[in-house]
Amino acid sequence: MKTAAAYIRVSTDEQTELSPDSQLKKIKEYANKNGYIVPDEFVYKDEGISGRNASKRPEFNRMIGNAKSKPKPFDAILLWKFSRFARNREDSIVYKSMLRKQCGIDVISISENLGDDKMSILIEALIEAMDEYYSINLAEEVRRGMMEKISRGGLVSSAPLGYKVVNGELIIDETTSDIVKYIFESYLAGKTMLKIATELNEKGVKTRSGGAFENRVIKYILQNPTYIGKHRWCLDGSKGSKSHYRNDSDTLIYNGKHKPIISEADFKKVQQRLSLNKSYAREASKHENALRGIVKCHSCESTMTLLVNKGVRYLQCTGYTHGKCKISHSVKYDYVYNSVINALQNVDIVHISKNISQNRNKNRSNEINKLIEKEKHKLDRCKQAYQTGVDTLLEYKENKEKIKSRIEELSSSIKQFDVISQAKIIRQNILTFMPQLLGTDVSLSDKNYILKSIIDKVIYDNSTKQLHLFFCYIQ
Repeated sequence: MKTAAAYIRVSTDEQTELSPDSQLKKIKEYANKNGYIVPDEFVYKDEGISGRNASKRPEFNRMIGNAKSKPKPFDAILLWKFSRFARNREDSIVYKSMLRKQCGIDVISISENLGDDKMSILIEALIEAMDEYYSINLAEEVRRGMMEKISRGGLVSSAPLGYKVVNGELIIDETTSDIVKYIFESYLAGKTMLKIATELNEKGVKTRSGGAFENRVIKYILQNPTYIGKHRWCLDGSKGSKSHYRNDSDTLIYNGKHKPIISEADFKKVQQRLSLNKSYAREASKHENALRGIVKCHSCESTMTLLVNKGVRYLQCTGYTHGKCKISHSVKYDYVYNSVINALQNVDIVHISKNISQNRNKNRSNEINKLIEKEKHKLDRCKQAYQTGVDTLLEYKENKEKIKSRIEELSSSIKQFDVISQAKIIRQNILTFMPQLLGTDVSLSDKNYILKSIIDKVIYDNSTKQLHLFFCYIQ
């Protein structure tokens, strides 16, 4: 009996498709009739997600990742319809080809079983083309409906902070509108976005989604034309924080029916100030550095990133720059880098052994335990195959012994963490790579790669002006 995976997808814009439970029921009925076992760990569900883009389907991507495992975990992927697999022909062709040629895994539609002859290839391609046409046409119909609603000043998005939706209309929310007024008034009074976010967080004020305020949240509010009685909508349908700030030919600003919270005069003044105050932190992100992703804030353990202000390079906690961390950890970049290199040159095995991060060792043990669990699931499937008459008693015993042997082998591979031997390996790596770290002909990205292979993290404590190095566990 072969093993199969079940992939189930239901999108929010289709009312005619089967529910997830119904799809799974039909897939299991097909599996029982055609000699497949569908274990629970190989059932993948993407609910309320479009099939237009594979990258936005987490369960689909997990299934593809598992399919690449050696040995292959299943022999086929069962679907209710090919449209559940993809509504984009390019994705469909790429993933089906990869699964069949590289992994030896078939993709089977249980309701569109086409066979193996040459004509079935053409029919499958035709079905996929029709599915893609339906998806594109549906998107155009939705867009047309939204444009009609926009022409009447209707709401086509959720309510931002300061408003609530009542009977499809935006109404000022008296409990949160004062927060919006405070943000605009504070910014016009000269406060920075960081200062405003920090003050709101200290008062316990939450965003519309219940989170903490950050620079980008304050900036979104300051740039949102909803607060002056207008709406903004991206014509290309793009989503995400970046699209909120766009003001190009693909962004439509139109008059709404709701009451404004902010005057147009104040809104215009805010936009003028925003255009004059570009974030230096964004400019600094263009600069490569050898400590990227390594140095952490002592207060909140957020990563400290490189900033450049008037030619001076320094590291600052990202939590602080976003208004989440209350303590500034600003420190000159050159001081931190030179301190790290000096520490590596003078560190001994005893000091290394006291500061080895065991995270990687724990991850390694977790990975092996996951493999052991998979083998235990195989034992259950072997038993099921014997009980259903697929395997004989002799075959069951042989498979059982092989799996048990594999479990014992994996269990014995989880060795006790040997600190001293690890410290010796780390010390040798430091000596080996120190010439490259000191050299001027080695790129900053290469130095960063070397440092990350030795150092797990560097904690900077602003109160004591000290750096604490933690070393990587070497597998």
